[in-house]
Amino acid sequence: MIRPHRNHPLWIAFIIHRISGVALALFLPVHFWVLSQAVGGGAELDRLLSWTDNPLAKLAEFGLVFLLAVHMFGGLRLLALEWLPWSPRHKTYATGAVAASIFFSTLFFFQAV
Repeated sequence: MIRPHRNHPLWIAFIIHRISGVALALFLPVHFWVLSQAVGGGAELDRLLSWTDNPLAKLAEFGLVFLLAVHMFGGLRLLALEWLPWSPRHKTYATGAVAASIFFSTLFFFQAV
C-alpha cells in the first residue's frame, strides 16, 4: 500500500524528531554511568574524560549535539504548530529547525576540534 503522506516534509520532520528523542533517551543511561564514575573516584573519571580526546569521540559529541539541537528545534516547531494559527510556512519552520540544528552542531564541532 502506497502512503503518499510519508513523502511529505512534515512527516519527515516528525520522524526526525521521534528518532532524535529515542536516541537521546538511549544516551541518558550512558551519561549517568559516566557521571557515577566521578562519585566512585577521580581516577576512573579522568580515564573516561581522557578518552574524549579521541577523534571518534569528538564526532560522537557532534552527533549528540546535533540530536539535541534537532530535537529542541523540532519541539519548538511543534509548539508553533500547536499555538500559532495555521500558516503555509510550517514546512519552512521544519526546514529551519534542521538548518539551525546543523548550524549549531557544526559550530560546536569546530570548537571541539
